[in-house]
Amino acid sequence: MAPKEQGRAQTITHPLEPVYRSDSKLLILGSFPSVKTREYGFFYGHPANRFWPLMAALFQEDVPMEIPDRRAFLLRHKIAVYDSIYQCDIIGSSDASIQNVIPTDLQKIFATADIHRVFCNGATSYFYYQKYHAKGSGIPGIKLPSTSPANARYRLADLLEEWKIILD
Repeated sequence: MAPKEQGRAQTITHPLEPVYRSDSKLLILGSFPSVKTREYGFFYGHPANRFWPLMAALFQEDVPMEIPDRRAFLLRHKIAVYDSIYQCDIIGSSDASIQNVIPTDLQKIFATADIHRVFCNGATSYFYYQKYHAKGSGIPGIKLPSTSPANARYRLADLLEEWKIILD
């Protein structure tokens, strides 16, 4: 189990713009960016998060290391990325501490992109997608195991087995 993050909850507004284009076919939603991701300035920026190694393995490519390469990777594979939560009170990066949620407005993505499937990176993302977005989008979310380093139960090989559904 990961060590509990100490401190007071802060109200944080999502600092990142969604990644998508009109030809994006699938949407991957996280819950809310971690402290490391907010510092990095792009999705899944924590060095121990398995998202980028996982995507590279799924698409049989090298792991993109720089933000422009990561953005290009997503767009090349017609993947949109954002988060279910736009603003919340959170302690550090702990999903368990999230309160007072303001959901993300996903309508612009759904109105612009050709999204057919929505995959949620972890249970928290799935919970908030189902609560705030699924009915309006008409697209059921599919819950996948989190790529977060806090989800130590899953090795990369295990994640690969579960996440290969995005290739269908």
